[in-house]
Amino acid sequence: MLEEKHFCCTGCRQVYLLLNENNLCTYYDLDKNPGLKARGKFVSGRFAYLDDDSVLQKLAQFRSDQQVNISFSIPQMHCSSCIFLLENLHRIEPGIRQSQANFQQKEVFVSYDPRQVSLRKVVELLAFIGYEPYISLNDSGEKKANNFNKNQLYRIGVAGFCFGNIMMMSFPEYFSSGIINEAGLKETFSWINLLLSLPVLFFSSSSIFSSAWKGLRQNFLNIDAPIALAIIVTFARSYYEIVSGTGAGYLDSGTGIVFFMLVGRWFQNKTYDSFSFDRDYRSYFPLGVSVIREGEEKNIPVTQLKLADRIVIRNEEMIPADAVLMKGDAQIDYSFVSGENTPVEKKKGELIYAGGKQTGGVIELEVIKEASQSYITKLWNNEVFSSSRKNEEKSFVHPWSRYFTLALFSIALGALVYWWIHDTSRILPAVSAVLIVACPCSLLLSATFTYGNMLRIFGRNKLYLKNASVIEALARVNSIVFDKTGTITQNHSSILSYEGTPLTESELQAVRAVARQSSHPLSKVIAAGLKVNDMREPAVTRFREFTGKGVEATVNDMELKLGSAGFINEFSQGMISYDTGTHVHLVKNNVHMGRFTVRTQYRSGIGEMLKHLRQDGFELYLLSGDNNAEQQNLERIFGKGTEIRFNQSPQQKLDFIRNLQAAGRNTLMLGDGLNDAGALMQSDVGIAVSENSAQFSPASDAILDSVNVGLLDRFVAYARAGKKIVLASFILSILYNIVGLSFAVQGTLSPIIAAILMPASSISIVLFVTILSSWVARRKGLGITT
Repeated sequence: MLEEKHFCCTGCRQVYLLLNENNLCTYYDLDKNPGLKARGKFVSGRFAYLDDDSVLQKLAQFRSDQQVNISFSIPQMHCSSCIFLLENLHRIEPGIRQSQANFQQKEVFVSYDPRQVSLRKVVELLAFIGYEPYISLNDSGEKKANNFNKNQLYRIGVAGFCFGNIMMMSFPEYFSSGIINEAGLKETFSWINLLLSLPVLFFSSSSIFSSAWKGLRQNFLNIDAPIALAIIVTFARSYYEIVSGTGAGYLDSGTGIVFFMLVGRWFQNKTYDSFSFDRDYRSYFPLGVSVIREGEEKNIPVTQLKLADRIVIRNEEMIPADAVLMKGDAQIDYSFVSGENTPVEKKKGELIYAGGKQTGGVIELEVIKEASQSYITKLWNNEVFSSSRKNEEKSFVHPWSRYFTLALFSIALGALVYWWIHDTSRILPAVSAVLIVACPCSLLLSATFTYGNMLRIFGRNKLYLKNASVIEALARVNSIVFDKTGTITQNHSSILSYEGTPLTESELQAVRAVARQSSHPLSKVIAAGLKVNDMREPAVTRFREFTGKGVEATVNDMELKLGSAGFINEFSQGMISYDTGTHVHLVKNNVHMGRFTVRTQYRSGIGEMLKHLRQDGFELYLLSGDNNAEQQNLERIFGKGTEIRFNQSPQQKLDFIRNLQAAGRNTLMLGDGLNDAGALMQSDVGIAVSENSAQFSPASDAILDSVNVGLLDRFVAYARAGKKIVLASFILSILYNIVGLSFAVQGTLSPIIAAILMPASSISIVLFVTILSSWVARRKGLGITT
């Protein structure tokens, strides 16, 4: 007893004192369920090994003097009370900045200030409140093995053994129609059945009762509540008949219900694991990196990175793996990881963490830890980038499924009353079958697996969505805004020419070196197109890039500027009075040397794609940072009714999106992940087009490989079809439940058959939406094998 409150142990009482001291007692009010009991007092020195700096170095995902990011596996996490407590660690320990629980993966992400609290103290706090993390130092990059639940198999084994023997012991009852002449034989078989049923009731079905009880304590009727009630009714009625001698009971049905429910759930879980799109679609995520192998620079997927690989990172590109700086001056922006946008200067030999972004010239790094795509994708879904975002609406299925269990109990009550009046012998089979056969799981699975499979299909066609909610947002789009350079034009087939003062070999080398620092599409064209005899690259200093405008740097005492006419004129008013094409101007030591002309080709399939979008009623817009030299070509491709604007800055593009939204339009922005970041984030759906997937943009909702830009109309059409697929599977599930319940209320459906049909319905819904969504994808022109 403490303050007129009862506690089961000193551990729970200590947790209450800890929470009460930190004004966290709403933890108890939230769900009336304090979660697992605390471990109590610590074992002295148990976590002392965490004070070792090498341990922290191995476990930390990000580390600085002010912040450490780390993820812990928390197997004990099981309800919303657990999530509440784990996400409020900062109120118990001020040194913890943020904690975010991932219930599905049983993980908690913790960000803390090492000046105020140590890793050991964080782990001790988690252990004290009952959530001791699982920590493995063998291989921090190793994938976790799937948890193999032996208890689940033990429960199935016990239920199967008991059910089979009870069925055998019931044969005399079946064959004799309940009339057994041998004295005491009927009673003997009945009592043996009763004894065999006890392990099923108290062990095999314990997980069902536990889940139902947890739901009831949180004032929530989950799917296990009606099943638990059916088991209790069946076993209670059977025990009464056996003890009173009035009958043999229904223990064969009762144990059969438990056995088939457990087998069905095991098979159901296996099916879910093999179709676990919502987690595994991340494996399709395309992050690339430039690596130096055999003296040549190549672009490879990040999954092919090996330890000791030498990688090249340019301005605004992200570091995909923990690495040591080997060459160049690094100015690392860790805002993607920590939220702090002040660049951190790194010197040769210093460690740079994955997720940082280079904000200066080109640098070379040596990989010391394998890349983790899942970690990068986790950062992409960080609340820093999603808190102000849009696509958080739940599927329209959820409001219906919420009241399903309540309606189920009402039907069961109606069946009980009806058969009580007409035929009491049918009460038990009718009520039991009603409680078991209905399946709200299939309703919930409709949206989850439809959008999960669609994520996979989008990924196979090289459109990588941030999460499933982007599909619904994409389906609502009615206005599409395009960028020009690098979006609808292709850079690899560009033709480069130069007009102006002839450049010496050293000047060509310098220009090429400066262009290589930038990740802008036109800079890449210049760097690739300039041919020099001496490929040794001179040192580049004081490099600066002005987004969407140009770059400046110093090479061998030459001050160089590359950029648009407007950019050059900002520094030297009136230096350039003409500009009639896609030009990049060169200024050396404040002298205009000339201009590079880039003639680009439009991507294949663009014209046909735009034609289909117009036919489907979409409003199309083009915002280009270039001048109007291509206006006639663009009007021919987009159609004369399309609004086309030239000389648009990144801010003007963002304002244009805002104006469309203010007019009630749902906008999709297709642009360059670097120069159009603001517009991508502002739009309802922002898709970054990438020819080099190292240009990762957290501002986007999706990343589209440039080779498939011409499929945009098919992507949108498929997203629109997604809601129809969900609706079809939802109706199918409703029909299944109606048919099953119609037989159950009549007492003509065996409870055992009902126990088999319930998981079968969930599995059939999964297969239905998988096959249907794949078939629709093929009809929409998205190549996929069903």
